[in-house]
Amino acid sequence: MARGRRLPKLTPGRVKHLLGLAKVLGPALAPFALRAAAVAREGYDRARARRLGVPVDSLPAFSGKGGALHARIAGVANTLAELRARHDDAEKQRFADDAERRLADLAAAVRAAERMPTARRRAVQRSVDAELTRVEQSLLRHLGVE
Repeated sequence: MARGRRLPKLTPGRVKHLLGLAKVLGPALAPFALRAAAVAREGYDRARARRLGVPVDSLPAFSGKGGALHARIAGVANTLAELRARHDDAEKQRFADDAERRLADLAAAVRAAERMPTARRRAVQRSVDAELTRVEQSLLRHLGVE
């Protein structure tokens, strides 16, 4: 047996005493426990939203195993909309049209992968990640960053 302090034996009298304490202290401590749980959940949601790069209120749209990819796709789509709004150049408009169609295909692939077995889902997600990286690089070139 482990050294150190021993736990007291659980007797019927001790159990009755502990249940009485729980009846008295439970209702008094419940609001504090609920508030602590809510604060912890808010912190977790803020951290997850920051990691995905999305606002906290849009976090439910990016749930599931492909949530991070959906968030990236949405971010690229927003940047494409900005590119389209800022530039009247026909080449950039064609690029935006092509890229938006590609993003729609990638989003459909991520949604389809949600119901696949784990190994296959991961393979699809790796493929989508690689293609999304290529789209992002092309977008940066069209923005004049790369």
